Amino acid sequence: MATAETQTSGRWRTVDIVVASVVGVAFGVVFWAWTLLWSGPADAIPLPGRAFMYGMWLVPAVLGGLIIRKPGAATYTETVAAVVAIALGSVWGWSIFFQGVIEGLGAELAFAIFAYRRFSVGVALLAGTLAGLAAAIFDIVAWYPASAYDTATMRLPYVAITAVSSAVIAGLGGYALTRALAQTGVLDRFPSGRERVPV
Repeated sequence: MATAETQTSGRWRTVDIVVASVVGVAFGVVFWAWTLLWSGPADAIPLPGRAFMYGMWLVPAVLGGLIIRKPGAATYTETVAAVVAIALGSVWGWSIFFQGVIEGLGAELAFAIFAYRRFSVGVALLAGTLAGLAAAIFDIVAWYPASAYDTATMRLPYVAITAVSSAVIAGLGGYALTRALAQTGVLDRFPSGRERVPV
């Protein structure tokens, strides 16, 4: 049975940087594909309803934090993903660099609250939720100002739906993906890989 508590050193190893970077690059490619969906078929779903699929953009923040388990991991992984998405031609340009940092910091806060010692499903849910709130608030300020969008019918529901989507997709999804990767043995050099759940 996996334990929810793990003591970690705050010092990053080379393997930490490499794995966090690989995760970030992989999800940067996912971001590019997800943008095509968001701006393509999903565009038929009016806001705020389309936010139900928002959580995918926040998975690397939660996943990076759960795997690396060190300060800065969530922010670094999400930011790398954003930079890769920019390099691939994101329609939002460099604005998503700043958004990536903010989203990563949202997830980072959840891990910091527990001093980077607890990595349970509850912490993953909190990380996803806080990342979603950070992302939604950024969007409200940058893209959906009150002068153009009604607060009661669009902006507040958008924040709520984004937070729920992020809790489920990024939080639960990130936790499940970490456990699945741990079962394969690829994370054996990390505490997250040594806490295997029997299947």
